[in-house]
Amino acid sequence: MGKKTIHVSDFSGQLLSPDDEVAKVVVLEHPDLVAGPVQLDATPLEVESIDDAALDVAVVEIHDRHGNGEPRRVVLTASEFDAMATDAPMAQLLRTAERVKPPKARRGAEKVDYGTIEHAGKPHRGRVTEEEARLVRERLDEVNKRLADAGIRQVDPTDPEHAARYGFPTAD
Repeated sequence: MGKKTIHVSDFSGQLLSPDDEVAKVVVLEHPDLVAGPVQLDATPLEVESIDDAALDVAVVEIHDRHGNGEPRRVVLTASEFDAMATDAPMAQLLRTAERVKPPKARRGAEKVDYGTIEHAGKPHRGRVTEEEARLVRERLDEVNKRLADAGIRQVDPTDPEHAARYGFPTAD
């Protein structure tokens, strides 16, 4: 038994042959969109009118007490937004307004756990936990092989700095 896949326009249901050009439309925001962006297939003819129907809009975030600490995102026509400026033209306000810096990436999102065998012994500026020190002491050969394979300096228990960092006995 074989399977046959047919492609149709998501907009019209029109059958698309393998030789047809297909336009992909990614819907980023829509009132009925509940689980993030989606992709729709269409014929190029079906999407031609999208540019003509496009609105000049302003997308703004409002940071106030009504958002419970979260900004509210609002889309309105550019002319409605422009009309809010009564002292100077909106174009002038936008040219001279303070620039907003993009938010910094959250450092905690990619935090490395050095208390695991895959990261124990790697150089880092943070404090060595007892778990990391124990792993390095108990599995030194495995840790050093992994570090050497990755081209990273190896842990030397006779090095006073490494001995202190990972709790190796020192000869005093």
